[in-house]
Amino acid sequence: MDDMAQAPRSGEDEALRGRWRDCLVAVRGGGDGPDPLPYADNLLARWAEPRRRYHTTAHLTAVLDRIDTLAGHAADADAVRLAAWFHDAVYRPDRSENEERSAVLAERALPEAGVPAATTAEVARLVRLTVSHDPADGDSNGEVLCDADLAILAAPPKEYAEYAARVREEYDFVPAEAFREGRAAVLRQLLELPRLFRTPYGAAEWEARARHNLSTELELLAL
Repeated sequence: MDDMAQAPRSGEDEALRGRWRDCLVAVRGGGDGPDPLPYADNLLARWAEPRRRYHTTAHLTAVLDRIDTLAGHAADADAVRLAAWFHDAVYRPDRSENEERSAVLAERALPEAGVPAATTAEVARLVRLTVSHDPADGDSNGEVLCDADLAILAAPPKEYAEYAARVREEYDFVPAEAFREGRAAVLRQLLELPRLFRTPYGAAEWEARARHNLSTELELLAL
């Protein structure tokens, strides 16, 4: 992977490094292969870029935690976990090709790290799926990743408000009126979906709260 400057490691970073190592060793079927930790450090440096406000290591941790909750639904939970690491690894809010560039990064890095070709292809497919968050029926891996990524929409009101504020900070280069119009369009698009969450757990535990939060934010944007 490309060299990136490494910031001092926090306790969260150390926990994430351990989670990456355990996942990569499981996918490789043992400890043979390149040292997993330099790959974790490169990814963590990406997730810690200063311009990020929401798409940070805290978001990565939350998505991994939710994947753990939903893991029994996935055909290959470890592939979904690897996809979580890469799904926002390349993130520029002023560009539209972030998911594609993140998928290409996975396609380059995972073979170097000793990940089998089939798993690498699945990870890249899942990363690209986060453009639409619309997995096909029966795509259990896609359902788990998309539900885990969107679960923030079902957060308690204060946490949801913090999430919305951080998203606004990431788009601070967009004028206020343009942001309100764009954000409102995204919220309406989400509310028009027949289902926000595809896993049984997500549908039962997150759907109603997420729709309430989205509707509330849409109302506030109109004030």
